[in-house]
Amino acid sequence: MRSLTLLGPQRLTPTLPEAVAAVRVDLSPGQPPLAIVTAGWQEREDEDADLVAALLGNTVNLRLYARVADIFERDPDLERAHRERGQRLRDIQTLYELRLGHAMDAVFELLRRTTEGWLIDGEVDSALEAVRALDARVLALNAEVTDEFLAAWRPAERDAVAVHRADVARMLRDASGLAIAGGQVPTLLNRLNLLGVGDHVQELHVFAWSAGAMVVTERIVVFRDDPPHGPPYSRVFEVGLGWCQGVVALPHPRRRLHLGDPRRVAILARRFAPAVCLGFEDGAHLPIAGGDGRPRHGVLLLGADGAVAELAA
Repeated sequence: MRSLTLLGPQRLTPTLPEAVAAVRVDLSPGQPPLAIVTAGWQEREDEDADLVAALLGNTVNLRLYARVADIFERDPDLERAHRERGQRLRDIQTLYELRLGHAMDAVFELLRRTTEGWLIDGEVDSALEAVRALDARVLALNAEVTDEFLAAWRPAERDAVAVHRADVARMLRDASGLAIAGGQVPTLLNRLNLLGVGDHVQELHVFAWSAGAMVVTERIVVFRDDPPHGPPYSRVFEVGLGWCQGVVALPHPRRRLHLGDPRRVAILARRFAPAVCLGFEDGAHLPIAGGDGRPRHGVLLLGADGAVAELAA
């Protein structure tokens, strides 16, 4: 792609217009529009008036959520297979969470030990290796399920999918860039993949925030230190689009993580190294590829030493 910029959440601090201007995308009337993806909002996909207004109205919503709904209406066999795949993936996550909770409990129990201090560092490293093995296993099992689904159903070749894929490809060819908003991560990722958006971004300026920033990475991590249910540990969810390498994107980390607890910060950073854990608060701006001339700002780096600091410009 021509450029990729990760941003902080846009609802309270909309910085997308500035990011678009920074890469010299001209959205004045008569110029190519900015394609936008709001599929993560699900049934509220079309409620994009604020986003459109902020970009002077020169946008085109790809409507990926509505397109997939139409595909499933036209092809109920594919819908059933897709739903069965989703259930299998949820079953994998359920068992992974069960094992992960015990493995992470062991890590933090070791950190609380003091009587065998000379042993602890090595034992924590070993316990983290066990956690990383679980993380790798869940991605491998997900890949098996997805590969089986793709081989059996070849969704890109089915008539209902092919029609919408061709239309999305045309819209992206006519666009100046692509903006991917947040919402539900699984919904957003599934729609982007099913409709082949990644096949048509090579000449585009891409902007992503919230769930959008998460799905463009190579590994999606769902995180919350005080979840409404389940163990209080971050979990690997799925392989992302891979447009951004070596980054674990963490939108709104101050709301979801105990950043004042150096032990939790350190374990999170160490667990996913060598990828860096980056927090995106309101107003954050991080050029990843095709630098836009603006320095990075508002992005938090979670360090393996437990420190949290703004990423240097």
